[in-house]
Amino acid sequence: MFDVSREEIVGGSLRRVLLVLAGPLVVQNFALVAMEVVDLFWVGRLGGTAVAAVGLAAVVVGLLLVPFVMVFTGTQVVTSQRVGADDLAAARRVPFTGATVALVLAVAVAAVVMFGADDVVGLLTDDPAVAAGATSYLTAYAFALFTIAVSDTVEGGFTGWGDTRAALYVNLVAIAVNVVLDPLLILGVDPFPRLELFGAALATGIGYGVGAVFAVALAVRGRNGLRLTPGALRPDLSAAREILEVGAPIAGQNAGRQVARLVVVAVVSAAGGAAGLAAYHIGSRVATVAFVPAQGLAQAATSVVGQNLGAERPFRARRATWLGVGFAAAALLVVGAGQWLFPAEIARVFVPDLAGTDLALAVAYLQILAYGYWALGAMYAVEAGFNGAGNTTVSMVSTLVQYWAVRVPIAAGGVYLLAADVRVVFWAVTISNVAAALWLTGYFAYSTRRGMLERAAGEGAAAAD
Repeated sequence: MFDVSREEIVGGSLRRVLLVLAGPLVVQNFALVAMEVVDLFWVGRLGGTAVAAVGLAAVVVGLLLVPFVMVFTGTQVVTSQRVGADDLAAARRVPFTGATVALVLAVAVAAVVMFGADDVVGLLTDDPAVAAGATSYLTAYAFALFTIAVSDTVEGGFTGWGDTRAALYVNLVAIAVNVVLDPLLILGVDPFPRLELFGAALATGIGYGVGAVFAVALAVRGRNGLRLTPGALRPDLSAAREILEVGAPIAGQNAGRQVARLVVVAVVSAAGGAAGLAAYHIGSRVATVAFVPAQGLAQAATSVVGQNLGAERPFRARRATWLGVGFAAAALLVVGAGQWLFPAEIARVFVPDLAGTDLALAVAYLQILAYGYWALGAMYAVEAGFNGAGNTTVSMVSTLVQYWAVRVPIAAGGVYLLAADVRVVFWAVTISNVAAALWLTGYFAYSTRRGMLERAAGEGAAAAD
């Protein structure tokens, strides 16, 4: 049911191709979100302070993962373009070259975490209990970086190849292990020790480790042409350079986003204290659930756009992008309506004893977020069109403007200049999302009229020759 050939991607029904490829990715992303929800569910049993600590650490983790997102995205795009150009031998080398690059990065990033976690957390909160919990979580997460590096990069190769089922299987394995280990390591079910927040991060690292082993096993066995051969293991410096060139703007985009989120978290902490941090973390986790359909479609669209440009069919790449925009915006509009209607019930799924100010702030954030969900769907899909064309700089610039010219000034200005409460930060998030969706869709329409996709198709064909 979820098998799509290269011929269908470059010549079949785009609606079917997008939905079929997106299906496993949506399931995969729901599973990933379920893992985060389960983490929060068990951490919530430790109390509101623990939830606030993980919320603080989660923003730092997002910054730590920036280099790996760069390699993952570069691997997916370069693989898809080489498959589209029918250069399968070169395409096979890309995921394993990417995994090698990611492991080298993991060594450097883990060292930074081990030596700098205390200092970074201290800049974001003056609550000793929250700071201690966040540092404990980050220390364990340093070990998870190595397993994430391999698992996600090989998965990116499968996705770029058009085999989204393999990516789904890898993540389901990792998630299943994490979900089983969470209560054992967080709460200390005999014979396991009670590790609390350290255990939450450790469970994630072990889960991704098993997922990485499974991903490599799939590649050794071979699926749909992507197979771990002696030739695929040969170092490919040109592929590494191309992965980094394509992924570097994505790294800039994510770095700008995550640093801005750190600033926003600091503002939330100053304006709302532990209650504000808990509400912000709950809203962020719920939002990740809501974004799943759009993210799955965007990942599928990136591969479809890349393969069609590799096959010199820019008109199909353009149509795939706009179809993705329509599907994603409509899906998130429906999800947002449900969130706006039942915010308290949703918040209590995560923290059952939420009440008073904590509950009021969580409800406010969930409803404010819901107003901009449709915009996030459109934004993800349009970014997929640019990224699939290898034009990842646009997404980077858009994100930097979204966060640093809109979100941070509204949030910080509202709290420090106008003395508004933490709700102004929540509105800053939604306003920046809507603004980014509007300018990105407008710029994509303008760029495609000016021949952006035709140029990308020509460059891809020249590279294949």
